[in-house]
Amino acid sequence: MSADSPPAPVAQAPVDRSGYLYWVFKALLTLPMMLYFRPRVEGIEHVPTRGPVILAANHVSYLDWLFLPLVVRWRRISFLAKHEYFTEPGLRGRWKRYFFTATGQVPVIRGGASAGDAALNTAVRLLREDRVVGIFPEGTRTRDGRLYRGRTGLARIAAASGAPVVPCATVGGFELAPPGAKFPRPGRVTIRFAPPMDWGTEEPDRELLRRRTDELMAVIQSLSGQEYTGVDARLPGRDS
Repeated sequence: MSADSPPAPVAQAPVDRSGYLYWVFKALLTLPMMLYFRPRVEGIEHVPTRGPVILAANHVSYLDWLFLPLVVRWRRISFLAKHEYFTEPGLRGRWKRYFFTATGQVPVIRGGASAGDAALNTAVRLLREDRVVGIFPEGTRTRDGRLYRGRTGLARIAAASGAPVVPCATVGGFELAPPGAKFPRPGRVTIRFAPPMDWGTEEPDRELLRRRTDELMAVIQSLSGQEYTGVDARLPGRDS
């Protein structure tokens, strides 16, 4: 590449900007879910009504994708979703790909190093457009109800975008829809939000990213009351 050549474009994950199906499902599911789960909401005032924000939540069940949009009523949340939701073969896979694409979710390749850089770049772009991005910093759903150590990608996104981070936690979701359950049990869930953590745009080193992430997980633990393991969750199909 010559000195006059333009820089290579930064890779980004595909995402539907309209997310039209998000509002369709929200209209259809809000009343049934309110009746079935009777959600109690605490601290919703900490979620800004405009401007960029990252919602950082514990991940206790497959219903978490629905609980946060249920209570954050007037803003669309784009979640970082595992890449497998967009690539599964067959009729079921095509439905998943359509659903997650049409609701404006962001596919992320999970793993170490730079595996998910495209998704991180997309999250930063969405935040610079004053959007809401939802992230489960543990990287995967808990299999035993405990809270696992956060991965530092969220802190990288916050530093690159300057967006505030609102810690949040779902309480009761694990008991209503534990791993392996095909259908959730009726019951009450509580969704709690803490005041925003604003880290600014200082370029963080690895140590600072780790410290910020640990501070975030401590706040989430205080909201959820979960036992904190202090170790990384194992991704499905991986040994570590």
